[in-house]
Amino acid sequence: MSAPRVPLGVLDLVPVSSGSDPGEAIHNSIDLAQRCEDLGYRRYWFAEHHLNPGVAGSSPTVLAALAASATRAIRIGSGGVQSGHRTALSVVEEFGLLDAFAPGRFDLGLGRSGGRNFLRDQVAGRSRNGGAGGGTPPPDPYTTEDGLLIPRRPSLKHLLGSSRLALTTELLQQQGAETAPYGDLLDDIVGLLRGTYRSPEGLDPRPVPGQGAGVEVWVLGSSAGDSSAAAGRLGLRFAANYHVSPATVLDAARAYRAAFVPSSELDRSYVAVSADVVVGPDDESAQRLAAGYGRWVLSVRSGEGAIEFPSPEEASRHRWTDEERVLVSDRVDTQFVGGPDTVVAGLERLVASTGADELVVTTITHDHADRVRSYELLAKEWGT
Repeated sequence: MSAPRVPLGVLDLVPVSSGSDPGEAIHNSIDLAQRCEDLGYRRYWFAEHHLNPGVAGSSPTVLAALAASATRAIRIGSGGVQSGHRTALSVVEEFGLLDAFAPGRFDLGLGRSGGRNFLRDQVAGRSRNGGAGGGTPPPDPYTTEDGLLIPRRPSLKHLLGSSRLALTTELLQQQGAETAPYGDLLDDIVGLLRGTYRSPEGLDPRPVPGQGAGVEVWVLGSSAGDSSAAAGRLGLRFAANYHVSPATVLDAARAYRAAFVPSSELDRSYVAVSADVVVGPDDESAQRLAAGYGRWVLSVRSGEGAIEFPSPEEASRHRWTDEERVLVSDRVDTQFVGGPDTVVAGLERLVASTGADELVVTTITHDHADRVRSYELLAKEWGT
């Protein structure tokens, strides 16, 4: 008998398909949360994105409340809250409210994005490490001993001039506000939740709701940087993004494990790894269902904002340039697409290469029924 597979969770961007609208997308996501609970998925997370016509997930906490009201026991959370335009107290009080409503069911996943300098710092970091801003070229693509593709990291330097991203930052942050250092923000959030926070004058704020909430804290990270280091130092759970930055997922997981210090919550490191997945009855039909993914990623990577997810027919009308293919190749080439056995074999390689304790699967198709069916087929083959 083969060893038990790691648990599966879900990451939902609340995608808006062409010809649809945000209201329908939200209802589809709540329906999917209910289906995934019945299928045995461990957790259901909502991502945070802004000013994207094709993504309705602008508030993970609001969506989590809706999903919790429509489900019974599946863990619900954020994957993740953007920290760059938030304060520790606002995050703690919002998740404290959720926990007061449905105790012990919520995951607070916190990402480092959203601040005024986040994109600049990311590009500068890639330059120093040989990736985006110049200097030595990024490493060539390679395959791990377990058969997982680690692609070349693309340059995103062009996004520094994106007017849409600049506008997003301006609208999300109050004028003159400064983004708190990520490690400090995490310290404050954990302290407020656990009751260990004290002001410089020694005062205990005792946020209600918030302090003592049974919220499970996660850190989301794409590379070996502030996120992985802070998660390890605080002994928190870590989610590494293969679906966002497949080129750096191994570095992120290694850095987190190297920095990990046992805490009151965890006596050993715990890593979830995300994966972009489309499962169909067979490989050919799955490839057709995933046909719009490349065009959708291109809209994100070009700075125009995620478009409404195109149908296979709409996607086929796009005429690709060589530059566009290079820009999206790391994401397209690392998407797990195929029949159930094909996708499961790929996910097993991902687990073996990263040492993942859990997988978080994100799936986007044009039709809601196909997305539900993808999760059904995966759950059956995986054995959730």
